[in-house]
Amino acid sequence: MIEQDTVKLLRECDAGIKMGISSIDDVLDRVEDRKLRELLGDCKAQHEELQTQIIGLLADYHDRGKDPAPIAKGMSWMKTNLKMTLEGGDATIADLMTDGCDMGVKSLSRYLNQYEAADERSKDIAKKLIAAESDLSIALRDWL
Repeated sequence: MIEQDTVKLLRECDAGIKMGISSIDDVLDRVEDRKLRELLGDCKAQHEELQTQIIGLLADYHDRGKDPAPIAKGMSWMKTNLKMTLEGGDATIADLMTDGCDMGVKSLSRYLNQYEAADERSKDIAKKLIAAESDLSIALRDWL
């Protein structure tokens, strides 16, 4: 049970990180404020570091990870591009990213509770990812 929950939790973290990195990439070139650009860039780097750890752990279990659901990724991309076309600006970017962070915290917290038999290393990574998303959401308030 430990191995099964560990792999499932790591796969969900992997999908969440991929979604987060993709979302940041979708808006990063449209950011006007230097501090906001740095904040998003730092968050992306933090996600990439956690992703490296996840990939290593998944490799130990001979698993390749998980991609975000294509429908979720497509809907996110459409929402981002529509809002940026209609409204644009750093406030819109902060709003979009806050929504994404909140969804990430909610779903990752659910998976952390669901896969409670996962090993402590995997739980620790999930908690770090939840904290990173929560911290970014709070930091983005300056641009809302």
